Amino acid sequence: MYKKAFTLIELLVVIAIIAILAAILFPVFARAKEAAKQAASISQMRQLGMSVQLYAGDYDDTFVPATNYDVPNSDVNKIWTKPIFPYVQNKQVFIAPGSQTSRYAEGWADRHVQSVGYNGATAYGTSSLIGGGLDPAEACSPGQLQLACEAFDSGASLGQMEYPAETGLLASTPDGLPGTKYRGYVIHPDNGTPYRPDWTGSFTDLKQAVPLASDRDLVAELGAPPTNLSPGQLKPIYARYNSTGKDEGKTPVVFGDGHAKSYSAKSIQNGSSGIIWRFR
Repeated sequence: MYKKAFTLIELLVVIAIIAILAAILFPVFARAKEAAKQAASISQMRQLGMSVQLYAGDYDDTFVPATNYDVPNSDVNKIWTKPIFPYVQNKQVFIAPGSQTSRYAEGWADRHVQSVGYNGATAYGTSSLIGGGLDPAEACSPGQLQLACEAFDSGASLGQMEYPAETGLLASTPDGLPGTKYRGYVIHPDNGTPYRPDWTGSFTDLKQAVPLASDRDLVAELGAPPTNLSPGQLKPIYARYNSTGKDEGKTPVVFGDGHAKSYSAKSIQNGSSGIIWRFR
């Protein structure tokens, strides 16, 4: 009496069906995983945005400075993460979901390791010519586009934002090793302006200023030869979610009124997102 069993052809058909299903489903699972990371990132960014708002409420509507150049590098309050931390009480929210190497920046010495950046238009520092800690060449002038300038001589306030709901404060950033050009704790609001498709050599409206933005690591790309941009010329956004290498990847952006929304690197870099980055 013969026992029933699968024939070789039947087994091959089953294996082929499984292979086809796997080829169809694996990309779906990958997209679902990326969507989950992006949703988690938006949630974390909202927490940070709320914390920035709470800080401003406690300090007469003055935003925490991205960098305070008037305190020594050893002061933990030199960068924005420490002053904000009491309002958050969770170091994980400073780390973009999906980043394998990032961690919370404890201070100036760790400024390269964070993967959530804060708008550098909030930075503060008086010129060394008048006793402060900022090089005069790095001083920003209100109302002027200045590539690679670092700080203003006054604190940034909510009142300086003409359109808080359109003004970007936080986004994802690339992180890297110490001694490199990574500055993941901050985003520079002007440095991407010359890379806009409509750049003509000069802009007169601050709303036209944009940060560098890509779904590739621009610090590694532009900080190396032949471009060799300095850290001050970089400080980009890294749209790490659903990255294609063609700037279609997305990053959450937190706005001056506290709400958050995801945008593609392409829309940020070319200015079509409508986000205001230079607000003073």
